[in-house]
Amino acid sequence: MDREKVYSEMRETLGLVPSFFKLVPDATLELEWRLFKQVQLETSVIPNKYKELIGIAISGITKCRYCALYHTELAKLNGATDAEIEDAVHFAKSSAGWSTYINGLQVDFDTFKEEVRSSCEYVRKKEGVKG
Repeated sequence: MDREKVYSEMRETLGLVPSFFKLVPDATLELEWRLFKQVQLETSVIPNKYKELIGIAISGITKCRYCALYHTELAKLNGATDAEIEDAVHFAKSSAGWSTYINGLQVDFDTFKEEVRSSCEYVRKKEGVKG
């Protein structure tokens, strides 16, 4: 597919050709567009709202303002509320903080792994959950 056909498909899908796609070389434009549509736009086993909330959390950790804006707007487009967005960011903050703490203190990984699995098994039995 030539560049103009890819651009036409982008306009049909997005209403415009994003400027960052104009930077992609001809040799990979069609592949990058197909991959973008499949991963970023199409539905999968994870509903798009949840994928975008994950994207917001990741962009908060990586401190990418482009990704933060993109995933926030798409999360809203897919029905995410401000409370859900805040919760995703708060979860990312907590995860990154604990990661810093246990990595910085060099907590024994095998002990950590055993404790996590043991705790999950305890909760499963307590709640009567299989798995």
